[in-house]
Amino acid sequence: MDINSRHQIIKRLQAELPRGAPFDLATLEQFGVSAQLAARYAQGGWLVRLAQGVYAFPNDDFGVHKAILFLQKRVPGLHIGGKSALAVQGVRHNLSTRDTLVLWGDTRFVLPTWFTSRFPARYVHAQLFEWPDTVLPVKTLTTPPGLPEGMQVSVPERALMELLYETGVKQGLEEARNLFDGLRSPRKELLGHLLSCCTSVKAVRLFLSWARETNVVDVDALLAQHEVRTGSNKRWMSRLDDGTLLSLKPHG
Repeated sequence: MDINSRHQIIKRLQAELPRGAPFDLATLEQFGVSAQLAARYAQGGWLVRLAQGVYAFPNDDFGVHKAILFLQKRVPGLHIGGKSALAVQGVRHNLSTRDTLVLWGDTRFVLPTWFTSRFPARYVHAQLFEWPDTVLPVKTLTTPPGLPEGMQVSVPERALMELLYETGVKQGLEEARNLFDGLRSPRKELLGHLLSCCTSVKAVRLFLSWARETNVVDVDALLAQHEVRTGSNKRWMSRLDDGTLLSLKPHG
């Protein structure tokens, strides 16, 4: 391919590829750009190589949402979860712009450096739910108003269980309780389904305990309708990272 042809292709890329997001080789191949040609463009300063097979335009200050959409195509089940999902949907406590973005996914994955260097973030992979079907996991993800189409975010009820799972480890107990208190009018039926398939005894017991204290739901009615995993009949006790002893009764 001669120099003029290569210049015509890069001009087409600049004209037709949307700015504000990275792109991969599969996208470049649609424009006739092979891996070898992409490497030449990067050497010539027309493209920036972010990682193997991942490129961007020079000086393109892309935003976090488009970057997440890019990762969603590569990581099964990737979504904004836990505290970050609650914040997006208005449940927050002393939210800081420097808060670490919490992403969840269905498979083991290490967030790439090009992402974490721009957006402080961490990734959680845990089998928090044993889904009874394929409907519930889809039903518990949404795209809140104001976010790009296709952006996956945990609904507040699922985000709450993700938050409780991390409480005492990556998430402080006091802030978790404040966020729990900020949850208004949760969907009781959905909460029941999530609790019934939640695999974390700590998250379940913590929810039941705080729900009794706040009366956010009728715990006894919920337990009568849904079978939840609370472990043994003994207290669940654990020393948290900050030294606090967490002691939880089976049914709150």
